[in-house]
Amino acid sequence: MTVTAPQTNAAACILRDPCRTSTDPTVCTRLCPHFIAVHGASGTGGRVAAAAIPADYRQVTVANSVARAEQAKAYAIVDAYVATFDRMFSDGPDADRIKSLYLYSREPGTGKTTTAAAIANTYLVRHYIGSLQRNRRPLERPVYFLDVNEWQTLFNRITLSVGDGAKKSVSDEFQRRMDNAMYAPFAVIDDVGVRSATEAFRSYMHAVINHRVTNRLPTVYTSNVPIEELAQVFDARLADRVWDQCAVVPFVGESKRGMRR
Repeated sequence: MTVTAPQTNAAACILRDPCRTSTDPTVCTRLCPHFIAVHGASGTGGRVAAAAIPADYRQVTVANSVARAEQAKAYAIVDAYVATFDRMFSDGPDADRIKSLYLYSREPGTGKTTTAAAIANTYLVRHYIGSLQRNRRPLERPVYFLDVNEWQTLFNRITLSVGDGAKKSVSDEFQRRMDNAMYAPFAVIDDVGVRSATEAFRSYMHAVINHRVTNRLPTVYTSNVPIEELAQVFDARLADRVWDQCAVVPFVGESKRGMRR
């Protein structure tokens, strides 16, 4: 990843830790082609933006996550989990799969979403660097972050939209997010089960999860609902799909929102 570029402002980049040139300010700049590939020329695009990682979490990795100190037991599991990410390059039906995680705490604001985004960014980094090392072209969207609350709000807006154009625009965006969540090699499904859902919305959620489980695509779920109670929010069939090949990671303590900024 050595690049010769004129010096500009040093780039804040999720590739900084593994990059051999990150300590050299004449190289670690926004003109670095790897920075542009991951973050875009403006720093707000690239593969991180394509992954729909929320803006507040686009620089967070498992190594630098602010939740690490407060959730030491959870991060012991997370560290072991991300150590399996090289399996993404294993070929063949008998290759060991990357499993899924269910990040849970009854209290909101304990670092679940921060951690899920950190895991997603770490997967993105491993995919990008690992692909280059193997002379492969990195995927444009190896990771996707689906905010279930936002997605459900889009679903509700479809019925409220006035005019064919407005309805189609909202419907297209809903479908785009669904497709991305279904087919990305790695996905975060954030805030599963927080809001009550109609039968119609549950069917879409089931389609996403069922496709991912059936196709052995690893997923990180976050929720304030114990996995044992997920059937009460959705249904037993969907809850069973979430359980499949999935480890539960409990988060402890009270909300720290507003204290980490």
